[in-house]
Amino acid sequence: MSDGRTPPQAAADAWSGRPLLSLSLAAMMEHVKAHSGAVYLLAPDEPVLEMAVMAGLPRAFAAPWERVGLSAPVPVSEAVREGRLVWVGGEEDMARRYPRISMVLPYSFALAALPLATADATYGAVYVTWPGAHPPELSDREREHLTRACDLLAARLEQAARANRATPHEPDLLAAPLPDLAGTLGTVEAARMVARLPYGLVALDLHGRVGFANAAAAELLGAVAEDLLGTHLWASVPWLNDPVYEDRYRAALISQHITSFVALRPPGDWLSFRLYPSTTGLSVRISRARAVAEMAPRAPRNESPSRLVTISQVLSLAGSLTEAVGVQDVVQLVADEICPAVGSQALVLLGSQAGRLRVLGHRGYPDTHIVEQFDGLPLTERTPGTHALRSGLPAFFESRQQLEHLYPNRHAPPDGFAAWAYLPLIASGRPVGTCVLAYAQPHAFPADERAVLTSLGGLIAQALERARLYDTKNQLAHGLQAALLPHSLVRLPGIEAAARYLPATQGMEIGGDFYDLVPTRPFAAAVIGDVQGHSVTAAGLMGQIRTGVRAFTTGGQSPEEVMSSTNRLLIDLGAELFASCLYLRLDPARGRAVMARAGHPPPLLRRPDGRVRVLDLAGGPLLGIDAAATYPSTEVGLAPGSLLALYTDGLIESPGIDIEDALADLGELLATAGDQPLEYLADEVVRHSMAARERADDVAVLLLRARGDG
Repeated sequence: MSDGRTPPQAAADAWSGRPLLSLSLAAMMEHVKAHSGAVYLLAPDEPVLEMAVMAGLPRAFAAPWERVGLSAPVPVSEAVREGRLVWVGGEEDMARRYPRISMVLPYSFALAALPLATADATYGAVYVTWPGAHPPELSDREREHLTRACDLLAARLEQAARANRATPHEPDLLAAPLPDLAGTLGTVEAARMVARLPYGLVALDLHGRVGFANAAAAELLGAVAEDLLGTHLWASVPWLNDPVYEDRYRAALISQHITSFVALRPPGDWLSFRLYPSTTGLSVRISRARAVAEMAPRAPRNESPSRLVTISQVLSLAGSLTEAVGVQDVVQLVADEICPAVGSQALVLLGSQAGRLRVLGHRGYPDTHIVEQFDGLPLTERTPGTHALRSGLPAFFESRQQLEHLYPNRHAPPDGFAAWAYLPLIASGRPVGTCVLAYAQPHAFPADERAVLTSLGGLIAQALERARLYDTKNQLAHGLQAALLPHSLVRLPGIEAAARYLPATQGMEIGGDFYDLVPTRPFAAAVIGDVQGHSVTAAGLMGQIRTGVRAFTTGGQSPEEVMSSTNRLLIDLGAELFASCLYLRLDPARGRAVMARAGHPPPLLRRPDGRVRVLDLAGGPLLGIDAAATYPSTEVGLAPGSLLALYTDGLIESPGIDIEDALADLGELLATAGDQPLEYLADEVVRHSMAARERADDVAVLLLRARGDG
């Protein structure tokens, strides 16, 4: 029920003090013969519509939309945004335009939503619904009355708001109770008549609670009639506790169509349930269904119930699609989750590029040559796939004969399947592709199944749009990273080098770790560093730092000066990111290396005799913090055969891993490496690092070995 909030825009009826919203809604529904509806009011200080009162059905039916944002893809929000009446003509129209609603309420009903607005202000919105038998178009009389009624309600809200009168909480409106006829002769005879009937009769109110059950119903259900009263039928009878049966109750009430289902009462009794809806509740007739019980074991394996996907399955499928990262993830999830749920045996996911159809992925086709015929077709070509993508309309073919009647063989090549559903994938109001579901046997597509498939197309489209955007960003990230890091290491006299870079597996897989070798005379230089974060900004800043280091090195600056100049450069750039760095001036001819460090992890040195130690280097703070910071240098011996291991913190730092233990493991690996080739050793360093395997951060490794021939 309502949470009792009373937005200041809402106000009481200034004339009579009667419930303004409830009475206005009830009168509106009565004049246009609608069977349910709701009034929404704008929430104070936020762009949100809140349901103030609902009529005709329990509020639980509309629970996901009790509070909706003005930008939400739902009819009431659209009516407010565009200031017009929004009409949804039926189940397929709802599935195509509002797939999220259709997935929760995949039933046959029509809906109109209108804004509550005056020339000066907007106060909210109203929607009303009709049973599925309503014509697909709204009549002029209905349109005129709804518009006039909403204008009148908006004017009353405006007048009351100006008087600063807040609306008290108004209860929802369900059907009015029938007159009390207890004790009359008619009531007695009616009870006797019902008791004599050989089949069960149960009365449910709009909430699904049992208000009456005759003796035959209690016997068939295996329950006591008194125990059923006031309870939900599917909750009181254990073998009826299935979402499918509750779904039938909801379908009957919303569509106002007679609905039926067959259920197995253990161990082997089949019962038939037929639901007769009205605006006051449901009458349920229960009888034995022996014919169904006899036929059920012989039913074809490919025969499926009329509703293939229940609400619980829909939520599961939606959750699965949100986990898809790239396009191939979407293809795999559709194959693993959706195809089995809807009975399909194969799928093709199609997109468009440069005016042509492109195959994004497929599953279930034994001959890939068949699928390749889709790829590269001009969008102007008349095929089911191109038509669905261009028009945004689904197409269902129950047999090959039906397909070939509209599309000749050259446009529908034999693929070994017998029925197809072509679902347009529409996201953000535009087509992004087509999902083709193929069935091994001829397959009928009833209206409710078409609506479910169309709605699933909407979910797939949203996942596909996100996935294609991710793939594009990922390609951009890798291209940018490749452009900013050295394509290969330059050869330095007297120095052998190998490097590895691994992006973080979180975020955009692009980062600020970098390394470089700079040949100068009479020395050479090596640098490794790590810009804070793993993003495009970090990568771009890394490129600027690397360029700066090369420029300062080429200009002949000492290690201390290179670090100080790079620090000032980073501060001048104003990026508000910090960086660690380790800079080495190498002199293999003299067997020396001079190092300057800015908050970077210390390197490891393996001597020719196999001993390994962590170098304790002097240094300064991270780059980008203090413009006046100094970076003293340390000179280290680098005899022929010595090995330096430079790395970023992603190699040794990870949650649950002690840094000292990680350094000890790295030292042990280097100590036992002997004279292995550096390329092999670089792979081993990365492979044996637990932090590198988890990759919460970028990893860069630079190995340098003095050859003694410089």
